[in-house]
Amino acid sequence: MGKKKMIHKNEIKEAVRRHYGEIAAQAKGEGAASCCPASSCCTPEEACSAEALYSPEDLAGLPSSVTEVTLGCGNPTAIAGLKPGEVVLDLGSGGGIDLFLAAQKVGPTGKAIGLDMTQEMIDLAKKNARKVRVQNVEFHLGEMEDMPLEDESIDVIISNCVINLSPDKDRVFAEAYRVLKPGGRMVISDLVAEGDLPPAVRRSMEAWVGCVAGALDKREYLEKIEAAGFIDLKTRVGGSPVEERAGADIYLRVVHIDVEAYKPA
Repeated sequence: MGKKKMIHKNEIKEAVRRHYGEIAAQAKGEGAASCCPASSCCTPEEACSAEALYSPEDLAGLPSSVTEVTLGCGNPTAIAGLKPGEVVLDLGSGGGIDLFLAAQKVGPTGKAIGLDMTQEMIDLAKKNARKVRVQNVEFHLGEMEDMPLEDESIDVIISNCVINLSPDKDRVFAEAYRVLKPGGRMVISDLVAEGDLPPAVRRSMEAWVGCVAGALDKREYLEKIEAAGFIDLKTRVGGSPVEERAGADIYLRVVHIDVEAYKPA
């Protein structure tokens, strides 16, 4: 048998963009989308609902078009130690829930910036921002691998179950390092694998948009963050391993991880 072709990075990005664009369109058209639509990054459903990830205080006053498009696996704003006046960047800001929580914490003297590569998600987040009447937010359409932001312009980077979707994580972490101010921090929630993934999974587009194929082994994931220049890494593996079906007779164990890392001052 011949060698099977690997999926090109651009194919992965396009599939992810299309998939999450469809989720955003559903939320805009129907008022809400399922927390865990097919092949989303949040699994299982009871672990990714807004009620499971966020406190009642966090969710108070947020419309369903925000709370029911909760596609993350954690709550980075709860552990980021955000302070009034800070500038926060949310990578893969989606419908805006983490962005809006960050905006509350940094207050009117601070700013929360949402970056997403899907125009439909940007449009949804802007609509949600008007609903919640938040003023200190802005949105940028762009990719994590090539952030449309100035060098050393950000105090804190947050991200919620999005970096695993990138086929070039080295570039994501290098860009995160570039835009952070000296002494700035990156606080992310994501999914990592226990061990390497079978080649068949890496070739599965369904597994990519479902956050399985892009989940690196924990050690490799952390090594990439350190290779970008980050120091003082702190990690916490949360919850029980999630069993994901990613092809015929292939089962993987994927876990949620929180990572805090700093750019040297």
